[in-house]
Amino acid sequence: MSNDPAPSFGLFKREWMNSELHPLVYAYYYKQWSDYSMDYHTHDSIEIMYVITGECRIETDSAPAYSSSSHALRRSDFIVLDANVPHRLIVDDRGPCRMLNIEFTMQEKATSLPSLRALANEDPLVAELTEEKSPVLVLRDNDELYPLLKSLVLELDAGERRREMRTGLLFAQLFVTLAHIRKESLKVEENPIHHYVKAAVHFIHHNYDRDIQVKDIAASVNLHPGYLHRIFREGTGETVTAYLNEVRMAKAKMLLGQTDIPVADICDYVGVGSRPYFHAMFKKHTGMTPIAYRNSLQTHKYSIE
Repeated sequence: MSNDPAPSFGLFKREWMNSELHPLVYAYYYKQWSDYSMDYHTHDSIEIMYVITGECRIETDSAPAYSSSSHALRRSDFIVLDANVPHRLIVDDRGPCRMLNIEFTMQEKATSLPSLRALANEDPLVAELTEEKSPVLVLRDNDELYPLLKSLVLELDAGERRREMRTGLLFAQLFVTLAHIRKESLKVEENPIHHYVKAAVHFIHHNYDRDIQVKDIAASVNLHPGYLHRIFREGTGETVTAYLNEVRMAKAKMLLGQTDIPVADICDYVGVGSRPYFHAMFKKHTGMTPIAYRNSLQTHKYSIE
């Protein structure tokens, strides 16, 4: 029996952290599959398979060093496969599945753009991603990854040298986003209620300008308002209403300080329909009326010019 240590496997080779490496794309494509079963195959590159619509299943073979598994994916799910992982795609007869695939490896390249090692040095979550031991990651998008993938494909399609910087920056952002999605996924596994709190926070930040109430936020995450109130307070330390008001007041302060929007109209931009109520809420939050707050910022600006 050999005494050599067992090889280590993961998405990123350890030696990639020893030099300044950048992505090299082998292939990228959109494809809609219907009632299809693919044979097992491998790639010499990392592959990201993103489900745009429909459902599918990705199976990995029980080849040496890999465990056999099956992963059901639906809209906004994606899988990241290490190079040379045997896998196949299966789409049943219940409907088509549209996907976006990108295959890439890493190479040395003379550029001022951040390398994978540089990103790992700057962002602890990217560093954790580069140390991922599993050769397969199955994650759910948070509405951030797919826009990056689409933009990346558009830049790659352009094929112009002058767009290499855009492509490199998008890939850097992709690595950072992937790392953060992975971390959020681990939090959900450790504490399932984190998913609902995060979804509620996401809804608030995208809808604070509308006349929303706790019941609307709860409905967006399919929870009873009372239950959401309890887990939200456990997860954030404050109530849903308090958090919503804080977001609205932060946006109001930004609009008062950085735009010329009339003070009387600011309430409409932060989802508070009543001007008197907005003024009372703003004064309670800041100790100043909206007009006084804007005037104080302008006075400060003039005093330092």
